[in-house]
Amino acid sequence: MNRIGVLTSGGDAPGMNAVIRAVVKSGMASGKEVVGIHNGFHGLLEESVETLDKEAVRTILSRGGTILQSSQDMDMFEEEAQEQIKRQLTKFEIDSLIVIGGLEALQMAHVLADKGVACIAVPAAINSTIPHVASAIGFDTALNTIMENIDRIRDTADSHEKTTIVEVMGRDSGTFALSAGLVGGAETIIIPERKAELDEVIEEMKDQEDHRYRIIIMAEGVGNAADFGARLKEEAGVEARVTILDDTQYGGTPSARDRMMATRLGAYAVELLNSGQTGFYVSLKEEELITYELSEIDKETPVRNESMYSLAKKLSI
Repeated sequence: MNRIGVLTSGGDAPGMNAVIRAVVKSGMASGKEVVGIHNGFHGLLEESVETLDKEAVRTILSRGGTILQSSQDMDMFEEEAQEQIKRQLTKFEIDSLIVIGGLEALQMAHVLADKGVACIAVPAAINSTIPHVASAIGFDTALNTIMENIDRIRDTADSHEKTTIVEVMGRDSGTFALSAGLVGGAETIIIPERKAELDEVIEEMKDQEDHRYRIIIMAEGVGNAADFGARLKEEAGVEARVTILDDTQYGGTPSARDRMMATRLGAYAVELLNSGQTGFYVSLKEEELITYELSEIDKETPVRNESMYSLAKKLSI
């Protein structure tokens, strides 16, 4: 394998550039040419590709986002698009592919691997929806961003004794919201796995006349935070501010942990391809490098956040 392609797909995450840097430097060190593909899988069809050298990645370790840009690639799951991708890989003499991204990106990597493309995937996403991956690249940085925002929100909430609802990312998993609530000291955390607790929170706040002020962390998968705020006012008589942090969670300089993880996993992906291993995604388990077959991506996995949820309930008094 002499030419390695690398792309980022789906939502961006802090640390993606660090992966790209590690892929380029490790690839060059092993005598490979590394080709950057812009705008996710669409970049192959649009022929938006370029050779990356050490100068191209010299200053990107500390940068958020992705220098290759990204796109939502759901239309790439169509059969014709997949065949086009294979043809374009052949046209550009790309022997193997490293895909960086979240759940959908890894699912696409799985599809291509099944079609004979030599492929390794590197999980990078701020949520926790990837099987076997407790925290992907970007999770730690996003969590620190949320923590800093909650600290600031609490300062003003304390001053005015105002309840504040903070909506955070996480899709259908409550792990990110639980983590954010625990490190931010939130009094209430509402997660998709327990949507029914919306009603319980309202009842609690009706009964706590002397303690109505609190920080509520609400995962996006639960519902609309503004709608819940309206319910609090109507049913419990509590006026709540609503803060939706939205894209601030995606951006920012990657943390030391995310930089280290990204560097190790990017280099490991190249190492696997050099040894002829394909069809895997890479992760860390107890700080050790580990691989999982891409077929694991489509399997249902048990909820991982029960212990965190129990802790959050204990600390909500």
